Amino acid sequence: MAGYVLMTDSCCDLPASLAEELGLEVVPLRVELDGAVFRNFLDGREIGFQAFYEQVRMGKMPVTSAVNVGEFEERMRPLLEAGQDILCLCFSSALSTTYQSACIAAKELGEEFPERRILVADSLCASMGQGLLIWLCAQEKQRGATMDELYAYAMNTRQSICHWFTVDDLNHLKRGGRVSNAAAFFGTMLSIKPVLHVDGEGRLIPMDKTRGRRASLLALVDHMEKTAVNPASQPVFLSHGDCLEDAEFVADEIRRRFGAQDIRLSYTGPVIGSHTGAGIVALFFIGNQR
Repeated sequence: MAGYVLMTDSCCDLPASLAEELGLEVVPLRVELDGAVFRNFLDGREIGFQAFYEQVRMGKMPVTSAVNVGEFEERMRPLLEAGQDILCLCFSSALSTTYQSACIAAKELGEEFPERRILVADSLCASMGQGLLIWLCAQEKQRGATMDELYAYAMNTRQSICHWFTVDDLNHLKRGGRVSNAAAFFGTMLSIKPVLHVDGEGRLIPMDKTRGRRASLLALVDHMEKTAVNPASQPVFLSHGDCLEDAEFVADEIRRRFGAQDIRLSYTGPVIGSHTGAGIVALFFIGNQR
């Protein structure tokens, strides 16, 4: 039986060391910033995370681009030539065309390598929510799951991956056209902090408005309390936009309330950060519903 490789894209926002440990093949999206284009590698080799957020805080507005068909083919072909099959788990199709590109690449390469198999799954997830789903899939793979079994597992599990996050800078959302000038002005004056999540269709949905940063951070944990399955014993992923102390505040609150021990912190990468600005704190966990 042929072996298979678990592939994803850089919007998973996993630490590079963890992706390497899991044996993942990670294809980078791109960020254009101040006239230069950078590939979003998980190790930040082309643009560092702190350097990126420093530019965003200065008012720079990055532009992102999905993985295109040719880039997927370039990464998939050597694996197929080496006799490997591929299960590719992609960034939510509601937020990017990356999934569609992977599907086209899989179809074209399927004709070139009829003896090999490529399965492409839409994670309906983003950032470390996507990373959490991939981490769970990697554990199943290590336990001996076949590629078909793992594809079915990913499809069944993706709706259980909860995404809750808050942003600190309404003016960044205003510059990106995601809130009106008036909403940004009055929200900033009143210290309004939105709480958002990714819904069951993989879309970004505003859910709550809180007064003040601390309240918005606690709201993330409140949502976890409502839906988390066995919060003390599950892995919890947290990402942040260059605001480690705020992420650690959320982690400490999760430990205090639930006794959780396996909490993993990482940067929100430049692709997601391009749309949220600096100061995002995002919480990902397994729940009984999104």
